[in-house]
Amino acid sequence: MRFRNGSLLTVVCLAAFFSLSWYTTWYRDKEYGTDTYEKQFLELQRRLFHAEQENRKRSQDLSTVLDEIKRAVAEKRNAFENHTVEEIKWKVLNITSKLPLPFMNIYMFLPHLLGHEDGLQPNVLYGHGRTGVSIVIGIPTVKRDKQSYLLDTLSSVFSEMSASEKDDCVVVVFIAEVNAQYVNDVASSIKNSFPREIQSGVLEVISPPASYYPEFSNVKETFGDSKERVRWRTKQNLDYSFMMLYAQPKGTYYLQLEDDVVAKPQFFQSLKDFATQQTLDDWLILEFSQLGFIGKLFKCKDLPYVVEFFLMFYKDKPIDWLLDHYLWVKVCNPEKDAKHCDRQKSNLRIRYRPSLFQHIGTHSSLVGKIQNLKDKDFDKKVLYKPHHNPPAKLSTSLKVYQQYNLEKAYLGQECFWSFSPVAGDYILFEFEEPLQLEGYLFRSGNIEHPGDKLFNTTVQALPAEKVNNPPEALQIDEDGFIQIGKFLNGIAEGEVNSILGKIKAIRLKIITESPVWALLSEIFIKLKK
Repeated sequence: MRFRNGSLLTVVCLAAFFSLSWYTTWYRDKEYGTDTYEKQFLELQRRLFHAEQENRKRSQDLSTVLDEIKRAVAEKRNAFENHTVEEIKWKVLNITSKLPLPFMNIYMFLPHLLGHEDGLQPNVLYGHGRTGVSIVIGIPTVKRDKQSYLLDTLSSVFSEMSASEKDDCVVVVFIAEVNAQYVNDVASSIKNSFPREIQSGVLEVISPPASYYPEFSNVKETFGDSKERVRWRTKQNLDYSFMMLYAQPKGTYYLQLEDDVVAKPQFFQSLKDFATQQTLDDWLILEFSQLGFIGKLFKCKDLPYVVEFFLMFYKDKPIDWLLDHYLWVKVCNPEKDAKHCDRQKSNLRIRYRPSLFQHIGTHSSLVGKIQNLKDKDFDKKVLYKPHHNPPAKLSTSLKVYQQYNLEKAYLGQECFWSFSPVAGDYILFEFEEPLQLEGYLFRSGNIEHPGDKLFNTTVQALPAEKVNNPPEALQIDEDGFIQIGKFLNGIAEGEVNSILGKIKAIRLKIITESPVWALLSEIFIKLKK
C-alpha cells in the first residue's frame, strides 16, 4: 500500500510538473504572440499615417491643378470676348499654321507631313498679314521652261483696280517652288515691279516649305498620261490646296487665277456685285472664265471642305475634274440621268458672262506643252483708255507702226504703237502754254500685247522758269528737263512737285535699247485744279 501510495504521489507530482511546464510554455507563447500583434499593429498604424500624408499631398496637387484649369478657362473666356472665333482656334490649340479645324485629318492624305511640323507653314517673303477683306486673289506660279507671264498678270490685275478696291483685297502670289535661289529671285522681281503694292499690304508673296511635297517618283500613270504629266498635275493639285488653305482665313471670297491671264476693266466690282447678288447661299463656285481653273470664286468658309476632297484624290485626276466630281457627289442622284445631274450642278456652279479674265500664255508650265487657249466669252475691245489731255504739240523719235500714231493716242482715239526703241529715243508733249500740273499716268502694253512695254524709261518735266534751290535728289539734264518718275513694269504714275512751278513740256526718255515694241495704251496728264 505504501508503494502504491508513493507511486500515486509520484504520478500526481509528475502530472503537476507537466501541467506547469505546459502552462509556462503556453504563457510564453502568448506573450510572444502579443508582441507580434503589437508590432503588426504599429506597422499598420505607420502605414496609415504615411498614406494620410500622401493623400494630403495629392489633395494639394489636385487643388493646384484645379486652380490652373480655372485660370485657363478664365483666359479662354476673356479671349473669346476680345478675339474672333477664328483667332481663338489657333490660340487654344497652339497651332502655328492656319490649318482650319474641320481639316485636321490632312495627315491622313499627306502622311509624310507627320515627321515635319513646319510642313504646312508657308514662307512669307513679303506681306503684312492683311485679313478681313472681301476678296482674296490667289495666283500660283511655277518655273516655266520658256516665258514667264507673272508680272504681266499682276500688272493687269492691279491696273484695273481702284485704290478703294485695293484696300478691300489681298493678292497672294504663291511661288510653288522649293529652290531658294529661284524663289528669292522671283520675289525680288515682284517687289521691284510693285513696291507700292508690297508696301501697302495688298500684295503678298509666299512659298511652300520643301517638306510639304511628297516623293513624286512613284506616281502611278493613269489616263494614258506620261509619268512627267502625272507628276506635274499631282503637284499642281497640291499647289492649289496649299494656296487655298493659306487664303482661307483672310477674307470672305477666294478668287483663283493663273499666272498667265489678263483682267477686264472693273473686274473687281463686277465679281463682287455678282457674288453678293446671289439670292441663295448654297452655291459653291461662281465662274468668271470658262477656261480650266481660271476665274473661279469660292466662299472662304467652303475652302477647307473643297481642299479636303482635292487631297483625297490629288494623285488620281486633274484639278478641274476633281472639282466637277465634288459637285457630282454633293447633288447628283445615281438613279437619275446625266441631264438631271447637270441641272443640279448648275445650282452650285453659276456662270458669269462675259468672262472677266483671258488666258494669254502660250507656253505651259508643263515642259514642251503649247496651249493656245482663248476664252471666246472674253470682251477684248478695250485696248486703250481715253483721257481728256491739255492741248499740246506732239513729237517722237520712235518709228510708228501703221496708223497707231501718237496724236490719236493723246486724244484717246487709239493706242500708240512703235517698233523697238533704242537708247536716246523719246516721246515729247509740249504744251501750248505753261501749265500747273498735278500728276501723270502713262501705261504701256495692253490686253492683246501685254509684253510691248516701255522698259528703263524715265518721265521728265521741263519747268517754265528756273527752279531756285532744287533738291539734290533731282536729276537735271543739260537741256533743263528734270526727272520726276520712271516706268515700273510698264507703268509710270506719280505727282508733279509744286516746287517745279508751271511746266512747259513732259518727255518720256528711253535709256537703253528694248527687245520688244513699245505700245502706249493710256496717256493722262492731270491739270492742277
